Amino acid sequence: MFRAACPETEEEMQQLMTREIAKTAPRLYEQDGAEDPTVYAHYFSCMNGWDWWLLEFDGTDEAFGLVEGYDDELGYFSIKEMEELNRQMGFAAVERDEHFSPKPLSAVRRR
Repeated sequence: MFRAACPETEEEMQQLMTREIAKTAPRLYEQDGAEDPTVYAHYFSCMNGWDWWLLEFDGTDEAFGLVEGYDDELGYFSIKEMEELNRQMGFAAVERDEHFSPKPLSAVRRR
């Protein structure tokens, strides 16, 4: 029963970076200095409770945003590394919130 819920092939795994997000998200440093930059995507892991809020994307792999894990900090993270982790695990260790819509960073920060 559990096996049926897991993706059978890599093609069935959730796409973490869609064309729309890649096209819409500002390139690295474009929101640098913004008082309340816009978040364009939300990623999360049910394995460790971490959240990644994408502010900027280099168009290929590297993203910049708020990472909420052991500490909350603005930093860089790799979309390709998240996808590779999902392939290695055989399930979505990191998922993209498919219902997320862009909003100011202040609206998503943990209180």
